[in-house]
Amino acid sequence: MNRFTAHNGFQLPAIGLGTYGLRGDAGSDAVAAAIGAGYRLIDSAFNYENEGAVGRGVAASGADRSEVIVTTKLPGRHHAAAKARTSIEESRSRLGLEATDLHLIHWPNPSQDEYVEAWQALVDAQQRGVVRQIGVSNFLPEHLERIERETGVRPVVNQIEVHPYFPQTEQLAYHREHGILTQAWSPLGKGSALLSEPVVVEVAAAHGISAAQAVLAWHVTRETVAIPMATSLEHQTANLAAGSVVLDAAEVEAITALGRQDGRLFGADPRTHEES
Repeated sequence: MNRFTAHNGFQLPAIGLGTYGLRGDAGSDAVAAAIGAGYRLIDSAFNYENEGAVGRGVAASGADRSEVIVTTKLPGRHHAAAKARTSIEESRSRLGLEATDLHLIHWPNPSQDEYVEAWQALVDAQQRGVVRQIGVSNFLPEHLERIERETGVRPVVNQIEVHPYFPQTEQLAYHREHGILTQAWSPLGKGSALLSEPVVVEVAAAHGISAAQAVLAWHVTRETVAIPMATSLEHQTANLAAGSVVLDAAEVEAITALGRQDGRLFGADPRTHEES
């Protein structure tokens, strides 16, 4: 599978497993099955309330721990330094890991204005060895520039909403220029009409793949790490296979043209959205 490299040499596979909604024993089983199928990137968050299930799934998979990248996220209510430190340690405990592989700030919550404090807490956690790599989620360039300016540390990842209705072309270009890896949440548009779009269906037919695989291949060709959620082994395997499909420039452009002025799924603009 394609792998993408950040400014510090950290690499991520092109396709990972999103775990939003995967909880309990069924969630653990789904995670274990995905790792068995070949996934090496698992995405979770404190606010998904499933870190325990994810950790059990990772352990049950029997995979070499050094090969699996487990991601979690610091919630908005834990941005203050002392709360952030405890939250980071709590996530590690819930996951059952010596260190989280990739820890992100979930949202900047700019009106709260503590995201720099939260970032410094992640920097400190990395220096203590309880977190291996650190990044952010839903940050705009202005937020990225501020945390680097005030701490001297640049994130390796920014996980943002990206799908053909909201292609984020300018932000992706900014990330590439600065060596920040882009992860796409809701890469398939989360139940939208995206998979029925004629251009998506046409590209899929041209490659002998499904519409969902065509959209995931669009992400991969744009060097964006897609993390679709899938519970069944059939869907997990199909999504993973899309990581080796490369579209040509015309196909990428045609799918990107589906973008709308504001194609966000639920209007969560990082300039104003507040996560608890």
